[in-house]
Amino acid sequence: MIKLGQGIVLVPGMRVGLLGGSFDPPHEGHLHLSKEALKRFGLDCVVWLVSPGNPLKAKAPASIGQRMAAAQALIDHPRIWVSDVEARLKTRYTAQTLEALVRLYPAVRFTWLMGADNLAQFHRWNAWQSIMQRVPVGILARPGTRMSALHAPAAKIYTPARLPSHVSRHLGMARPPAWCFVNMPMRDVSSTELRREGAWPS
Repeated sequence: MIKLGQGIVLVPGMRVGLLGGSFDPPHEGHLHLSKEALKRFGLDCVVWLVSPGNPLKAKAPASIGQRMAAAQALIDHPRIWVSDVEARLKTRYTAQTLEALVRLYPAVRFTWLMGADNLAQFHRWNAWQSIMQRVPVGILARPGTRMSALHAPAAKIYTPARLPSHVSRHLGMARPPAWCFVNMPMRDVSSTELRREGAWPS
């Protein structure tokens, strides 16, 4: 059986948030979002799925080893973990990764996490509706993306499945399709800006 990662132990009934991305580089915004997700969505842990690459981006990221090491060095919370399972599963898209993880861990309750900027373009993702049907989705607001996200095709199509923010802590136990949009104290930092500023190899 493929393990999620070194030192990561998942038990039946565990509520696990999954935050996917290139993490090129990982930064305080990722960490802040993860800590908020733990609190807001009633999760037992958050796992960063460091992807081999991003199909929506033309340029390849830094090596996965470099990104994994930087993520490990940044994390300062015992319930936030880092995984390279996508590279080991050889999955290219989030929908494929979730299908594999749900099959490998049928008794674990996974929740897909993302910033509101990703909800705005979610309908461009491969098999995005299968993601909504497979696991609950937790959306956390980032600077300048609230309105565009909530008026995006995915949000409109799945309006009946939206949980109000005041019951967000139930998301981790919700039966999909279910999603919840919450606001959080925002930190306006991005991997793109860090690369542009020369803080990370580009």
